[in-house]
Amino acid sequence: MSPASEDAVPVPPSPSPRPWGSYIVRVLVVAACYYLGARLGLLQALVNDQVTPLWPPTGVAVLALLVGGLRLWPGVSLGALVVNASLSDLPSVLAICAGNTLAPVAACLLLRRAGFRLELDRTRDAMALVLLGALAGMAVSATIGSAALLASGVVGGDRFWSTWAVWWTGDALGVLVLVPLALALRSPRWRRPAVRRWVEAAALVGSLTVVMLIATTTDVRLMYLVYPFLIWAALRFQHLGTAPCALIATTLAARGAAMSTGPFAGMDLLVRMVGLQAYNGTAVLTALLLSTVIAERNAARAAIERTVEQLTEVVGRYQPAPLGDLLPPRRPEGP
Repeated sequence: MSPASEDAVPVPPSPSPRPWGSYIVRVLVVAACYYLGARLGLLQALVNDQVTPLWPPTGVAVLALLVGGLRLWPGVSLGALVVNASLSDLPSVLAICAGNTLAPVAACLLLRRAGFRLELDRTRDAMALVLLGALAGMAVSATIGSAALLASGVVGGDRFWSTWAVWWTGDALGVLVLVPLALALRSPRWRRPAVRRWVEAAALVGSLTVVMLIATTTDVRLMYLVYPFLIWAALRFQHLGTAPCALIATTLAARGAAMSTGPFAGMDLLVRMVGLQAYNGTAVLTALLLSTVIAERNAARAAIERTVEQLTEVVGRYQPAPLGDLLPPRRPEGP
């Protein structure tokens, strides 16, 4: 060993990143995901190139706040600010950003108040997500955003309610289609399914997609045909099946409403949005409730089976003595 190596001072280990550094990274990740979702949602904008019937960033925001905590709200604000910066004047941008931030925060607070669990394994969780997280919480952003556009003169008073309906529909739909899917994929109970299960899943998704493409492009009222597929998905795959199927059904329905085709043809904008919201809410609520009920039934059955196994082990440990050992010995008979 050389003298230089003997006198060398050992290099101390690199310090662990500070907590605020990790926090900033997560905030930036939320903002980036929000921005990417917004770019996809703006492809179908119906009002002023910024109000769309499907707004994925709300799902991103609600999911980030549910999983990462409310302290990630700056990421939502930053993403909303970047998205809306080039679309309107500064006061409107700030108001829209405030509404886009307050709505997910209000949704998360309502869900916490209702005792919402991320596993989505109870009926009350499904109802809370639809009624509180999507429909009630997203009314905040729709109201603030539509009022900002009205105050800035972007939309007239005669278009306020139609704008509000499109805004509310898009924000609520973003929560309904993305949050259940992400929660279903977040902690799935993966198994090694047989090939026939993969074939069945592919047949389910493919047939549902074909039916929805036909239903949203033809004048014949066929939207109700989605429900047998949602029931099929819930019975066979629970949340891992209903979440993708609900995403496909609601996304294609929103596309038909945006293009005014199929059952949405010839309707006023407000009527289209009300019909779309009624359809999406009913479809997602049906899928979530049915899959949750089946998950609860499976959990109850598994608990009963475990109890039976435990009782069987206890009974096996304390087997009673044979009847012959309990009887008194027989006296020998005389001659």
